[in-house]
Amino acid sequence: MKIPFSPPYINQDVIQEVNSALESGWITTGPKVKLLEELVCEYTLAPNTLCVNSATSGLMLALKWYGIGSGDEVIIPAYTYAATALAVIHVGATPVMVDVEADFNISIHNMEKAITSKTKAVIPVDIAGWPCDYEAIDALVKNKKDLFKPSSENQEKLGRILVISDSAHSIGATYNNQYLGAITDITVFSFHAVKNVTTAEGGAVCINLPKPFNNQEEYNYLRCFSLNGQTKDAFTKSKAGGWRYDIIYPGLKINMPDILAAIGVAQLPEYFEKTLDKRVEIYEYYHKFFQAKAWAVLPPYKSETKTSSCHLYALRIKDISEATRDAIIEEISKNGVAVNVHFQPLPLLTLFKNMGYDINAFPMAFNNYKCEISLPIYPQLTQKELEYIVNTVTKAVESKI
Repeated sequence: MKIPFSPPYINQDVIQEVNSALESGWITTGPKVKLLEELVCEYTLAPNTLCVNSATSGLMLALKWYGIGSGDEVIIPAYTYAATALAVIHVGATPVMVDVEADFNISIHNMEKAITSKTKAVIPVDIAGWPCDYEAIDALVKNKKDLFKPSSENQEKLGRILVISDSAHSIGATYNNQYLGAITDITVFSFHAVKNVTTAEGGAVCINLPKPFNNQEEYNYLRCFSLNGQTKDAFTKSKAGGWRYDIIYPGLKINMPDILAAIGVAQLPEYFEKTLDKRVEIYEYYHKFFQAKAWAVLPPYKSETKTSSCHLYALRIKDISEATRDAIIEEISKNGVAVNVHFQPLPLLTLFKNMGYDINAFPMAFNNYKCEISLPIYPQLTQKELEYIVNTVTKAVESKI
């Protein structure tokens, strides 16, 4: 049996929606993108949402909007995908990495220790779809107002460290019985091909700023900025007499095209109404099976305040080395099951090593990583395939420990 790790969920509804975009004669940013933005707002209750070409671009856009650049610091977890750090680097700021907790997410205690007068934003990451402790983060940035040194109009207006949730994994997750998207100042979702909802490539920036900000006005600004700072998108310019435009900001070219948005338009309602439940079923099946194994450390799933989006099933094996973990993965793969590791902590990667980050400063991040194996979890999996996965994993683990 061959079981891939994370194939995209493409059904007839998706094909029809994409065909309708092709048949419309309009394939770049236009009505499908606007509809997807409205759907994200409808399901997450975010006041406004801007769709862009990737979550990485969305993070960069949020940082630029806040006037973050050279000399500024942005706190991120050491345990995340490289894009979190690269977005900070690309705007000229310095990523300040801190260690995580046993649940994979950023340590609030370590975050507090890392805040300085140069800190302009924090980017907590919902690893595997498990929400961070946002009430604690909100309280922390408010308590650190006296340290905050604004250097832009938006920083003066907010008067504190900006909280940008890297929710690349966590659309559909809940915090205090509310879907993520309207929990922090700005929430960035990923619609990459392997995510719970996909547009092949893409992301969404949910804008949830407090007063005195007007979220619609900030959406208008960000939308313009995502289109080279141009006052009209191509769809508007194509209308009779609509050719004249202006460039009012030194913007980026990071807009999402309609042909990709069409995939998300078809997927998003079904995800919240059906396929998210299927992911939960698979997660619970894994939980029930592996909780009987003394060597298994189960990933977080539910608490009084949180539920996971079940994006990844991040299984850990107790008290094993990185080399043993790799040998287990090799054995699993020999039997046709594709598994993965999420993630290599950033200080293990050459770019960040060369920048001076040392993995020894992040012991929990390394400890989580060295024994983690991500199992397949997607709605197309059958009961027979799930049984094969857990049996294959069990045999591989028990042959190596």
